[in-house]
Amino acid sequence: MRTFVMATHNQHKLKELQRILEPLNIHVVSADLPEVEETGTTFEENAALKARSACVATGLPSVADDSGLEVDALGGAPGVYSARYAGENATDRERIEKLLGELLNVQAKDRTARFVSAVCCAFPDGSELMVRGTCEGMIAHEPRGEDGFGYDPVFLVGDKTFAELTGAEKDAVSHRGVALRKLTEELRKRGEGQ
Repeated sequence: MRTFVMATHNQHKLKELQRILEPLNIHVVSADLPEVEETGTTFEENAALKARSACVATGLPSVADDSGLEVDALGGAPGVYSARYAGENATDRERIEKLLGELLNVQAKDRTARFVSAVCCAFPDGSELMVRGTCEGMIAHEPRGEDGFGYDPVFLVGDKTFAELTGAEKDAVSHRGVALRKLTEELRKRGEGQ
């Protein structure tokens, strides 16, 4: 089993990545990593910044995810600013309240959205893999469900929010699940994680 460092301080993301990658013979660990300023204008740029930094700091292959929510009625916002949408230190609840406030007069049929995940894997030899996963859905009128994190309680896939799905159900359809399955395929092509 090959060990990869996960470039995140978000324990929810770490657990999700471990849950998806461990059955594929890829052991994901966290490390005490320096904060990386996300100066990119795309999910891919931010994922690469984080993965490269973690790889340099640890000398190990490093995986980083940059993800967010794109709402069509808001011109794609919050996008790469999803985590900072309601301010730098806002809680998930405050971000959801801001989002729902901005969609207050938007009809259900026009509340289309997608979660996007760009995953970069940086290797000590300087090579990189980059993949993207998306999950199309709708924004609910109010939060539902107890599981998940971030915008999960208001992101509908079918008739359930991400927060109403089990971990396995979410992984099967989520943006991060799609991206990590693509990454796994690319890693197999390189002979990693066999």
